[in-house]
Amino acid sequence: MAELIYAVIVSLDGYIADQEGNFDWAEPDEEVHSFINELERPVGTYLYGRRMYETMAVWETLPTHDQPLFIAEFAGIWRAADKVVYSNTLGSVSTPRTRLERSFEPEAVRRMKAASPRDITIAGPTLAAHAFDAGLVDVCHLLVSPIIVGDGKKALPDGVRLISSLRTSAGFPTVRSS
Repeated sequence: MAELIYAVIVSLDGYIADQEGNFDWAEPDEEVHSFINELERPVGTYLYGRRMYETMAVWETLPTHDQPLFIAEFAGIWRAADKVVYSNTLGSVSTPRTRLERSFEPEAVRRMKAASPRDITIAGPTLAAHAFDAGLVDVCHLLVSPIIVGDGKKALPDGVRLISSLRTSAGFPTVRSS
């Protein structure tokens, strides 16, 4: 059975973007990006909301021949994975291996987890909130950036309590829900 993983780069005060929606402060350097690549290698499916999908779709067409190895590796990882986009406003998807779903159905995600031989990630705090509410998130990878944003888009939803165990993944804490 696959695990559903919520992975996010977050500010010290718990935001993924500032009040204006900027997240340029979260751009990973080579060391962090290489670590993210290792976290993403076991992933077979990405679950996205519309905005996150539109942000990530650049990886499909990004020319990699003139990019550093860690960038080219991530593009390859992303391109090889299936994607599910949850949106009732997006007309169609523009990338291969991608399907569009009009709503997030917890039971469908449970079935996907049960049937998948590879892990699944969920990206974006709005979509992840639905998965947290349904008790679907198995692992959280919170990569903390040394910045205080002050306000903006929260990485974790309000009102969710997880009793969890903490394990270490390559020196970084990983929260596993129980």
